[in-house]
Amino acid sequence: MAYKTDIEIAQECELRPITEIAARAHVDEKYLEPYGRWKAKVDPALLRESDRKDGKLVLVTAITPTPAGEGKTTTTIGLADGLRRIGKDVTVALREPSLGPVFGIKGGAAGGGYAQVVPMEDINLHFTGDFHAIGAANNLLAAMLDNHIQQGNALHIDPRRITWKRCVDMNDRQLRFVVDGLGGKANGTPREDGFDITVASEIMAVFCLASSITDLKERLGRIIVGYSYEGKPVTAADLKAVGAMAALLKDALKPNLVQTLEGTPAFVHGGPFANIAHGCNSVMATRMALKMGDYTVTEAGFGADLGAEKFLDIKCRMAGIRPDAVVIVATVRALKMHGGLGKQELGREDLAALEKGIPNLLRHVSNIRQVYGLPCVVAVNRFPTDTDAEIDFIIAKCRELGVNTVLSTVWAEGGKGGEALAREVVRLCEEEKGDFRFSYELDGSIEDKITAIVTRIYGGRDVNILPAAQKQIDELTKLGFAGLPVCIAKTQYSFSDDPTKLGAPEDFTVTVKNVKVSAGAGFIVALTGDIMTMPGLPKVPAAEKIDVDENGRISGLF
Repeated sequence: MAYKTDIEIAQECELRPITEIAARAHVDEKYLEPYGRWKAKVDPALLRESDRKDGKLVLVTAITPTPAGEGKTTTTIGLADGLRRIGKDVTVALREPSLGPVFGIKGGAAGGGYAQVVPMEDINLHFTGDFHAIGAANNLLAAMLDNHIQQGNALHIDPRRITWKRCVDMNDRQLRFVVDGLGGKANGTPREDGFDITVASEIMAVFCLASSITDLKERLGRIIVGYSYEGKPVTAADLKAVGAMAALLKDALKPNLVQTLEGTPAFVHGGPFANIAHGCNSVMATRMALKMGDYTVTEAGFGADLGAEKFLDIKCRMAGIRPDAVVIVATVRALKMHGGLGKQELGREDLAALEKGIPNLLRHVSNIRQVYGLPCVVAVNRFPTDTDAEIDFIIAKCRELGVNTVLSTVWAEGGKGGEALAREVVRLCEEEKGDFRFSYELDGSIEDKITAIVTRIYGGRDVNILPAAQKQIDELTKLGFAGLPVCIAKTQYSFSDDPTKLGAPEDFTVTVKNVKVSAGAGFIVALTGDIMTMPGLPKVPAAEKIDVDENGRISGLF
């Protein structure tokens, strides 16, 4: 049987005018700024002027990712459509895709099959230009920093202690380490430099955590770009860059409104990576979605140890929100990979491999219930090769933890395949009141917070902080940043910092190599293992298969 590709399904969809979707989301046309017929930005004044009460918030997260795929975004969209099918007033809040993965190996992030947000080509490519604006603001700050040094360096910035990098929204390993300012005195000060991918820029984190233009400007002003010869932090405010950066971001800060294949309103805005940054869509889009729907379904990037931890410990703490229920997405195939099977072996029943791999799911479930005190359900994306025995095994194991398992077929059936999951989510929201708490408190030291995440969430034994990182921690503590939450950058493929340790490893140590402050975003970043803030392209990039015909119709975009 030949399946249609995601882009073929999306292109066959009959989209509703964005004004119709806005009306469905209770957004008056006076707040709407259309970008063509199918996309619009929404004026944040809506948040101040609407008297609607916030609805229920449902967080979708997942097991530790594998090459077999889990379908977290697909489940998020299918669940929202399922809730709408059972009569609920629902919105969905998602991140925007980065061009890096789109042209790299992971592909886009607009869902899949019959559970997608559309127009998927626009969303996966330039969309409304938000990422370009973020990159421009980031690089303006870099240009003003180097220009300040060139023009006399009144702030005594030490070129060897510049922490701010330029960025580009592309996987480009060639730019990780560069030497710039070459060519003589007129061309700047020669120094070692490098690029981050745009979604790893602190501007992206600031953008996604800001609650207003005023808050955005305050956060931008706090960004530390480097240190003076005397060891004093130098900020964007010191460089007088804040106003111009905010001007570049003014329109981008307005949440984007699009639709699912079934016409459910979708706010798609911002997109920090969860293995590098905090992995959630913007606070403004989440708040808007909550106000405009009785139920809002949102997602957090990668596995629950990364995306959900940062959603709960960083975003919820800063935004003053909390989920009413959590969905943990898993597949039989992925759990068998965690149990040691290769990708080619996943099509046959193997209960032994499933038994070895299922501790990964159970640890995520336990974290959500026991550490964070939230009600949850396991959503199993069913594949044709899954056997009843394998499904029954997962159901039984989750039942031992007091958690229900629901089969999801949203990829093949859209909202219809998400109705059972929708009913369980409604039950959790209405009948099971959680006792939400964070995994750590802010009054501990930076080391305490890193250790709490590693031992309580990852299941590790200890943290190994390298001497250079310890020196950075001591300096940040001295500068008064110890009270900030912690954002750990690590591999998405394991609870540990070693991507080869699958399942639910134990007795491991996480090595912290570098610690820095994102003062504008308001968190400390701890880089572990071999994590990089500029990914590279694979041997065969997805870009090789993408094309456009003379009518402007794109193909190959997954």
